[in-house]
Amino acid sequence: MSSNDYLVTSTDPEHPANHICTLCRNFYALGWVTGTGGGTSIKQGSNIFIAPSGVQKELIKPMDIFVMDHQSQRDAIQSGEDPNASCFEIEKIEQIKGLPRGKDKEGMLGFFDRLQVPIIENTAFEEDLTQSLEATMEKYPDAYAVLVRRHGVYVWGDDVQKAKTQAESLDYIFRLAVEMRRLGLAWLS
Repeated sequence: MSSNDYLVTSTDPEHPANHICTLCRNFYALGWVTGTGGGTSIKQGSNIFIAPSGVQKELIKPMDIFVMDHQSQRDAIQSGEDPNASCFEIEKIEQIKGLPRGKDKEGMLGFFDRLQVPIIENTAFEEDLTQSLEATMEKYPDAYAVLVRRHGVYVWGDDVQKAKTQAESLDYIFRLAVEMRRLGLAWLS
């Protein structure tokens, strides 16, 4: 056992390293991750537990999980805004109720609210997304997701259960938006 193995070793199924493995298997079964694509992370205290890249997500084991110190990561990020950032917007959709109103705001969005999900450009390497992702999260503090063009979506929540609910809601909304576009229906009134 290495000196940091204790961070990912636990019999508690809710421990982030175990929970990520379960979530990745579930996301694989739902078709949300394929091949070695898809990322999942959980912040607990000052640690961020991260599913590895380039590994089949349905086969991840707790010992595969990376652990990063949150403060060290924040200190390493330099602000840089994505000049091509745009925003996906949709309203008057029932499932919007699965998403919170925003950081430090009470309640969930409702049918008449407008959901905004910022969009940033993809990069050749996932780690190169850090600057534009961080800047976009600061620009849209009420967002709980960021779409990465030609890559996928990053979703987070106040806890694992809320993040999962939000991911499921967004999956439904994005699928509905594609179908609406195909049928020539507007996303905004």
